Amino acid sequence: QVQLVESGGGLVQAGGSLRLACAASGRTFSSYVMGWFRQAPGKEREFVAAITWSGTTTYADSVKGRFTISRDNAKNTVYLQMNILEAEDTAVYYCAVKLGGYGLRDSRGYGYWGQGTQVTVSS
Repeated sequence: QVQLVESGGGLVQAGGSLRLACAASGRTFSSYVMGWFRQAPGKEREFVAAITWSGTTTYADSVKGRFTISRDNAKNTVYLQMNILEAEDTAVYYCAVKLGGYGLRDSRGYGYWGQGTQVTVSS
């Protein structure tokens, strides 16, 4: 059974940092694009970052320069280093596997969603 499990969320002050991890089990995703999305209360799920199997990265404009996505294919794990956090970054963060179709930033093209991890940034 394929499962993605996010971890590393928590409460942090504005300007602080957190590192999220997404561990996959049940299947190897080293050849897939992996993505991070987030959903704030009352808002739609939005794209945060994605990384290809070879390490090419793409970011939402709102996090560019502050967040870094990376992956360790040997561990079947994807990370999201979040620096200079802002109150607007408060959301539940999800990782997922791009299974095909739709654009890189479109959540409809992703599957195997994890349960999410809460990130709360206090101002």
